[in-house]
Amino acid sequence: MAGKGRIIGGLASSHAPSIAVALNTGKDQTAQWKPLFDGYQPMIKWLEEKKPDVIVLIANDHANTFFFDKYPCFALGVAPVHEIADEGWGRWPFEPVPGHPEFAWQLAHSLVDDEFDIAVCQEMPLDHGFLTPLACTFPPERRWQVPVVPIVVNVLQPPIPTARRCFKLGQAIRRAVEAYPKDLRVAMFGTGGLSHQLSGERYGYNNNEWDHQFLQLIEKDPERVARMSHQELMEIGGADGVEVIMWLVMRGALSNDITCRHRNYYHPMVTGFGQMILEEPNDGLGARAMAAE
Repeated sequence: MAGKGRIIGGLASSHAPSIAVALNTGKDQTAQWKPLFDGYQPMIKWLEEKKPDVIVLIANDHANTFFFDKYPCFALGVAPVHEIADEGWGRWPFEPVPGHPEFAWQLAHSLVDDEFDIAVCQEMPLDHGFLTPLACTFPPERRWQVPVVPIVVNVLQPPIPTARRCFKLGQAIRRAVEAYPKDLRVAMFGTGGLSHQLSGERYGYNNNEWDHQFLQLIEKDPERVARMSHQELMEIGGADGVEVIMWLVMRGALSNDITCRHRNYYHPMVTGFGQMILEEPNDGLGARAMAAE
C-alpha cells in the first residue's frame, strides 16, 4: 500500500550563534541586523500558511552532544521532547522543543533499511545549530508549534560525509516520508553557514560571488554541488564553508519541480548568511522526486 506522507517544501538558513545573540538581546531591528531578520519574515509567513505536521531539521552538533572521541557521520533524534543544550554559558532561554517519535522511529528504520547506518539518539539536546533557525522562524508567541525531528551531520571532524552522500540522504528521507502510512506534511530545513573560515591563515575569508552562485545552484542544479569534493568546497568557500553539504540533505529530499519562493543573502561579518524557501507544487502532491543515481 502506498504511503500518505509528503514533503511540502524546504527551508534553508545559516545558523551562526551571532544571529541568536542578536535576536535574544533585542538587536534584530538594528541597522546591522535588520536586513537579515527581514529575510526571516517570509519564512515565518510560509510556515504559518503551510502548517507542516513536522519539520526535519538538518544541522551539526558543535561538540555539545557529541565530542571528538565519538562523533557519528549522521545522527537522528527520536525523543518526544528535545532538551536545550548548555553550550558553556547556561541553557538558552527557550522551552524544550517537541519531537515526533512515531515518525522519527519509522524514519530511523527506513534509513537503516536504505543502507544509512545512522546513530539513533533518544537524548540529543539541541544547540545553536538547531535553535538559531528555529528561534528565527517561530516568534516567541508561537514557539514551538511544529514538532521537530533533528538530524545531525558531521561537518567538524574528518572523515565527514561527502556532498553526494548528503544529497542521497535527502533522497532516502523522501522515500521514508512517502512510505509513511499516515497523512503527514513534512517541511525540510537545511542549515549551515555559507562561505567562511574561522581559523588558520585564511581566517575571515569570504567569497560572496560563490555564495550567490551556490544559492542559485542549490535551487537549479544541486547535482553540480553534489559532485564537488570537500577540497573544492573548502578552497572556494573557506574551511568552514563545507557546511553547505547540510543544505544538500534538504535539497535531496525535494523534487525537480520546486519553485523558489524566497531568497535572501546578507554578509554583515565573517560569515555569509543565506535564507531560502523552496516550495513543492500542489502542496507536495504529485511532485517528481530527483532520480537517485
